[in-house]
Amino acid sequence: MKLDHATIVTGDLEGERRFLCSVVGLSEGSRPPFGFGGHWLYADGQPVIHLIEAGTALSARPASPRIDHVGFRVNTVQEWSALLEGVRLSGVPYELSEAPLSGERQLFVAMAPGVVIEVVTAQQPSTP
Repeated sequence: MKLDHATIVTGDLEGERRFLCSVVGLSEGSRPPFGFGGHWLYADGQPVIHLIEAGTALSARPASPRIDHVGFRVNTVQEWSALLEGVRLSGVPYELSEAPLSGERQLFVAMAPGVVIEVVTAQQPSTP
């Protein structure tokens, strides 16, 4: 079994799409014509994030339980450094952390209310 996708319901559909594509590095791809606003964002040819516009019939379902965060992994110092630079330039608030025991670096960005994007790497680039 593997993670197929995570769905984020947001009031800032375009802002979320822009950030996840231009900073995180996902790409927008094909999406079925559901009849409500949204985007499917792809990583390595797979639709991993489904964005849905808040206020649509689908998002009228009960809000709980909700996704706490969605995690991505980068594998090289170059990817990690480029991601950090993109986040800094975007002006979006973020937090850096280190996972206990493993020493993996973590980057957390708050997106839609109640949803956090985490990017993790085993690489040990220098911290700015």
